[in-house]
Amino acid sequence: MQTADIQRRWLEFFGTRGHTVVPSASLVSDDPTLLFTVAGMVPFVPYLTGVVPAPYPRATSVQKCIRTNDIDEVGKTPRHGTFFQMNGNFSFGDYFKEGAISYAWELLTASQSDGGLGFQEKDLWVTVYKDDDEAIALWKKIAGLPDDRIQRLDMDTNYWSTGQPGPAGPCSEIFFDRGPAYGVDGGPATDDDRYVEIWNLVFMQYLRGEGTGKNDFEILGELPNKNIDTGMGMERVAFLLQGVENMYEIDQVRPVLDAAAELSGRRYGADHDDDVRMRVIADHVRSGLMLMTDGVAPGNEGRGYILRRLLRRSIRAMRLLGVDAPTFEVLFAASRDAMSAAYPEITENYDRVSRLALGEEEAFLRTLAAGTTILDLAVSDAKSTGSAALPGDTVFQLHDTFGFPLDLTLEMAEEAGLTVDRGEFDRLMAEQRARAKADAKSKKGALADLSVYGEFRAAGETVFLGYDELETETRVLGLLVGGQSVPVAQAGDIAEVILAETTLYAESGGQDSDEGAIVGSGFDLEVLDVQKPVKGLISHTVQVRAGEVHVGDVARTQVDTQYRRAATQAHSATHVIHAALRQTLGGDAHQSGSYNKAGYMRLDFSWNQALSPATRSEIEEISNIAVRDNLPVETRVMALDEAKALGAMALFGEKYGDTVRVVDIGGPWSRELCAGTHVGTSAEIGVISLVSESSVGSTNRRVEALVGLDAFREFAAERALVQQLTSSLKTPKDQLADRIAELSAQLKAAEKTIAQFEAARLTERVPALVAAARPTGAYTVVAQNVGTLGSADDVRTLATTVRGRLGDSAAVVVLAAETAGKATVIIATTPAAREAGAKAGELARAASAILGGGGGGKDDLAQGGGPDAQRIPAALEAVLAALRG
Repeated sequence: MQTADIQRRWLEFFGTRGHTVVPSASLVSDDPTLLFTVAGMVPFVPYLTGVVPAPYPRATSVQKCIRTNDIDEVGKTPRHGTFFQMNGNFSFGDYFKEGAISYAWELLTASQSDGGLGFQEKDLWVTVYKDDDEAIALWKKIAGLPDDRIQRLDMDTNYWSTGQPGPAGPCSEIFFDRGPAYGVDGGPATDDDRYVEIWNLVFMQYLRGEGTGKNDFEILGELPNKNIDTGMGMERVAFLLQGVENMYEIDQVRPVLDAAAELSGRRYGADHDDDVRMRVIADHVRSGLMLMTDGVAPGNEGRGYILRRLLRRSIRAMRLLGVDAPTFEVLFAASRDAMSAAYPEITENYDRVSRLALGEEEAFLRTLAAGTTILDLAVSDAKSTGSAALPGDTVFQLHDTFGFPLDLTLEMAEEAGLTVDRGEFDRLMAEQRARAKADAKSKKGALADLSVYGEFRAAGETVFLGYDELETETRVLGLLVGGQSVPVAQAGDIAEVILAETTLYAESGGQDSDEGAIVGSGFDLEVLDVQKPVKGLISHTVQVRAGEVHVGDVARTQVDTQYRRAATQAHSATHVIHAALRQTLGGDAHQSGSYNKAGYMRLDFSWNQALSPATRSEIEEISNIAVRDNLPVETRVMALDEAKALGAMALFGEKYGDTVRVVDIGGPWSRELCAGTHVGTSAEIGVISLVSESSVGSTNRRVEALVGLDAFREFAAERALVQQLTSSLKTPKDQLADRIAELSAQLKAAEKTIAQFEAARLTERVPALVAAARPTGAYTVVAQNVGTLGSADDVRTLATTVRGRLGDSAAVVVLAAETAGKATVIIATTPAAREAGAKAGELARAASAILGGGGGGKDDLAQGGGPDAQRIPAALEAVLAALRG
């Protein structure tokens, strides 16, 4: 049974049983505490926890997921995958345990001809929470399972919670027995790979209290509404129904594995290590394809870093298979062909995804070349010092800074006959993980804070009236101070205000929040920020400037008119520049992110090379022609499918509901899905000044622009600067560039002449310094204060020249000077002096200690100094004393 058929059967089964079929959410999670959608239930968390009222009593989905916690296990076990699909059915206060168990057993065991999955009942086991007698009784009643195929397990494996106070409950898991050829008898309790978990039923029925870990919290009581959250692993079911050994061999993954085998000339199944590498490649390429289809681009932090790591691990694995040449063109095409039946959007976005993948591969192959050079130097240094191991900090730097995989370092070190100091490397990695874990824990804590909005969201969505009005009368529904719900906020407090209606725009879609005020009888609130903490709810962060505000008070929202006008200009300018980019560069230049606020906008777009000055000017001119032409700006609300049919562009990574807002500028010239505020016609934007263009990764560029009055002010400042230069240089404006170039050339020539004079002057001083050499201890020493010189380089040149004139003697040259108001000491030694024991670095440190600074260097040449130039004589005497000793 093909994976796409399993998906179809799942959705049809639950759809015909009263479940709303919900399309998969993006892999980029709405939850601010998560980088990715890590489980099928993530999009439903607000409904399951009661923060947001569920829009339907029961639902089903096939959710795309990414997990990277077990990335090192990928390829080694039959079931660990980075990207996977979780089939889920959910009940929000509707059916409970009996319904969930009945649906699961029916779908699993019904024949394939009847729309089921056709599992044999004799191969299925279940586990339950040890005290859940109700679930055990239901399994016996519904499935007729005997006692020996129902196993009671502890809270750490069969009890679910978010890890925070809130909903919790027992769960029941369904396992498939692969048979004695795959492991020991004894059921899922053996924790053996023979028993594959395929479905988990979570019975969300209790409220848990504070606590840490999986089993040390208190159960406070039952929830008023009991929910069901289940998840069936698509890939696990697919490999069992397709009769293959693991998830990497199913129809959606195997083609990439086969392509890797063909490219490497190795046969899958012939060598264990090679098999693991091919499975890693198959998994990671598919994961990368799905992430990039959902708008993630390779980068150095957050989601981009995870994607980059997956891609680089794939390249590393291909190298370990003996392939150094680029392979992504073949591998990603294989994954596209395997996944498009289930996800047609892959084909629609493949040109962009392919360009990202190929660009990342090219960049990392260069990184590998650079890392190899650094590694070669480290190997050489280790061998020269007689060390048998590469330093752990060097290996960590290669891994952390250059993205050089540890496995590759180990392999290359072994080829050179060396090991790696894993103790130091592991210590540094542990410190890094501890920092990451602390950061993740702090973010996870924010999840619990969202529950405070539940009672406000239950009252309904906040109505946004700001598209048409800048002021409105409303009512205060709630107040939060310090994250806690309070009845009143007083002068000086920083508080969050929940209103029934608002005209203040909440930050979203790249547009910053409005500035303004909330006023009422006896209170005046300055708006500091406006956000959407949970779907459908708008929260205003304010400072109480005067009076007291109470829950229930009548209030009036007031948007800062000037700020809103400039913000709408900037947002509309973002759309205009995006259209100009695509008109100039082509359809591949697709927006990948944006930010705009009053007077300023930036836009990130997919492109892998810098824009020429001519191209930048063309984009700027097209944008301002659109402003001049006073194009109509029209906003319409319509169904998402209708908007896509019209060609409306969506921003990658943004989430859209069934109904969307479409913004047209000049009709189809610029047509995008957007919930931001916009001007009435393009002429209202004013002026667009493209001020910068830069790289934000190997496959993304960024343009920044000033808009409206801010752009005019920039032009005015530049005009004033040009006028000042024309006046100072007595040169007409149209000749200014040539005049500045002429002056620059003259200045360089003068600097060169001065440098020649300075060098000649220094050379003239050499004979006198050589003549000043005096025997000191076992050495011939020149120790002189040479006065004030231009730089430390001048002192160094003088010292090394004098050393050269002293021939084969055991000579030490110590020259001190004042440079840039500080003392500089340069010490140079001849080979004979070094053989006699003189070390320039030690002598430089002795002089620097007197001068109040620091110094050091090699035995032949060293530099020191300090802030106290008055102590140069004492510093010279300290060096002489050291030489006498």
